[in-house]
Amino acid sequence: MAVQYKKVAPEGGWGMLVGIGMATMFTVSLGSLPSFGLMYGDFLTDLGEETSAIALITSCFFSALSFAGLFTNTLMKKTSCRTVGLIGAALYVIGSFMTIFVRSTNELLVSFSIFQGAGFGLMIPVSYTTFNAYFVQKRVVMMSVSQTLIGLGTMIYPIFIQKTMEAYGFRGCMAVLAAVNSNTLVAMLVMHPVEWHMKKLQLTEEELQMTTPSNEEPAGNVVSKIIKGLDRSRRASSIPGLGNWSGPVVVSDTTERDKKPATKWQVLVDFLDLTLLKDPIYVNIVLGISFALYSDLAFFTLQPMYLFMIGFGKPDVSLIIAIGAGADLLSRVFLAISSTCLNIKARYVYLAGALFTILARFAFLFVYDFYGMATITAIMGFLRTWIHVPLPLVFSEYLPTERFPSGYGLFMFLQGNITFAVGPIVGYIRDVTGSYSISFHCLTLFMALCVFPWLFEIVYLRLKVKALKEADLQQHKVAIPIKLETIEAGDKS
Repeated sequence: MAVQYKKVAPEGGWGMLVGIGMATMFTVSLGSLPSFGLMYGDFLTDLGEETSAIALITSCFFSALSFAGLFTNTLMKKTSCRTVGLIGAALYVIGSFMTIFVRSTNELLVSFSIFQGAGFGLMIPVSYTTFNAYFVQKRVVMMSVSQTLIGLGTMIYPIFIQKTMEAYGFRGCMAVLAAVNSNTLVAMLVMHPVEWHMKKLQLTEEELQMTTPSNEEPAGNVVSKIIKGLDRSRRASSIPGLGNWSGPVVVSDTTERDKKPATKWQVLVDFLDLTLLKDPIYVNIVLGISFALYSDLAFFTLQPMYLFMIGFGKPDVSLIIAIGAGADLLSRVFLAISSTCLNIKARYVYLAGALFTILARFAFLFVYDFYGMATITAIMGFLRTWIHVPLPLVFSEYLPTERFPSGYGLFMFLQGNITFAVGPIVGYIRDVTGSYSISFHCLTLFMALCVFPWLFEIVYLRLKVKALKEADLQQHKVAIPIKLETIEAGDKS
């Protein structure tokens, strides 16, 4: 008898290079965002457009990123995942080299916002999709390790930019950064299809029995067969979207619709995979994460200005921010180590991070001394990792592998537009009221829009599952004796 094998994810090997490539791409791409003022501040000041230009350019960057992410799945249907990543890397590198020669705000808008934003938007889903394909059992561990490398890189990046700017000036620094950003091409080149590196494992005896058809039916399986049949019929009738149950075949309800000519709206829905928006759990995940991310980014943007207002000096503010960044990095290492021995769903980690962040922010507003502020900032920095690191894993846990690119791309689009829509609200409230405390409470409310709908969903689904199990048990108690009596009557006759 020939030995039979199954193909599984490598869980290492070339996947290590995939993880390093993903970390490299995010380091060089994300590193430029918090350092934007450091890179272009003097250039925009000379043009007399510093404040307004920074707001416009960063907003356009995230808009281009969101739209590119939305179309990633469509591109992946027409070409390979790796090719889409290389297109994104090429756009990002072209934009980087264009920044060397910019002379106006409009030219910076095209080079940085459009080219680099769109390139980054294409590379994100490609990186996460490839990573998820290479790691299944070790996914959380390897994602935590990659995020730790990203954290280290983004901490070093501003120092690197400052030293380069001092040594070579603005355009010399842009040239060096363009060369560094070219590493995104290498990062996308290592995103090999997982089929090239899958491992072969010999099937176990149990797996062979499951795959080998048998005409013999043990007598002890009669009752279990009845239960399975009842359960299968129940599930088919209780989920109408699966189709109409008729014997052993599920006939899909979509066949008749496919015979009709597709409307323009249906073409758009299929093109962008908008059917995901019919899934309330997916929508709840997207809205929760979008509000939580906006709350997190806006909070840490306002924190330094708040610290200046309550009397902290520049050295103290810099040290407090550094302590928060150090706690963030420590939390990434902790998450990587703890994930090797604890198997907790990524969504629960995200939920815990958001919940404890709300509590920490309430304490933050009652602290005014240096040591207290450093401590509470360290706690919030530690919890911040729980909001950023598990993010892609929340989607990979819920979505099937083939729908992850479209699901994550659609999230990027919706998250970008939600941020664009609610972004000015907190700034407006701050300008009208003149109070940072009210602004922080508003941001905490946005974080709560992640926590409470998620908690409601979890409790509701658990109660529903419990009710279904109880209903199943009642059905089986009634159905099994009837079936057994029928079998015994048949044997006597």
